[in-house]
Amino acid sequence: MTTPETTSSLPPRGGASGLGRPGAAHLYLASQSPRRRQLLDQLGLPHELLLPGADEDAEALEAVHDGELPESYCARVTAAKLDAALLRLTARGLPPAPILCADTTVAVDDLILGKPADDADAWRMLRLLSGRTHRVITAVAVAQSAPSAARRAAALSVSQVAFAPLSDAQIARYVASREPFGKAGGYAIQSQAAAWIATISGSYSGIMGLPLFETAQLLKPFGFDL
Repeated sequence: MTTPETTSSLPPRGGASGLGRPGAAHLYLASQSPRRRQLLDQLGLPHELLLPGADEDAEALEAVHDGELPESYCARVTAAKLDAALLRLTARGLPPAPILCADTTVAVDDLILGKPADDADAWRMLRLLSGRTHRVITAVAVAQSAPSAARRAAALSVSQVAFAPLSDAQIARYVASREPFGKAGGYAIQSQAAAWIATISGSYSGIMGLPLFETAQLLKPFGFDL
């Protein structure tokens, strides 16, 4: 996981920032995922990072509750991340704008696969995925912080991904590449793991971490013409 930032040291992506430009739609992205930034760039959306500070325990938001189903878990975590981002925006005195949060979960039946803790955990996850179909669930939530236009919306994307059977040698090479770490389920579809994916049903961008169709629909009421 990357080190939490309080503000973005990078220039806004997806074109010039809308911040400070009257009438220009812009948003905050409360996510450390570079893939989500890339996907917002793909939509041509100006955005700035709104990341947790050192005083926030972002990992605690991702703890699984006993008996929690994967879809419910993903939606709850995303809502909690959005609540935290709204408080962060106010505490930092930043200009109001819509905030976008997302969370991705991999599930085998009702078993939630988060980010691998170590090599053994990555092996366990990839062995579970080998030769079977699993779900990739991504929740997206948007909120407008302005008191005069407070609103909130959320959506859930669920895709089915079928893996070919994996040999121990394939898993060993992938774990050694360090690619599984920081990824829900221990893999990324845009990595070499794509060679193992026989079929997908659903949203490719959702499997990457941000379903673009659902995101575009959520953002329309917030002033984004996509």
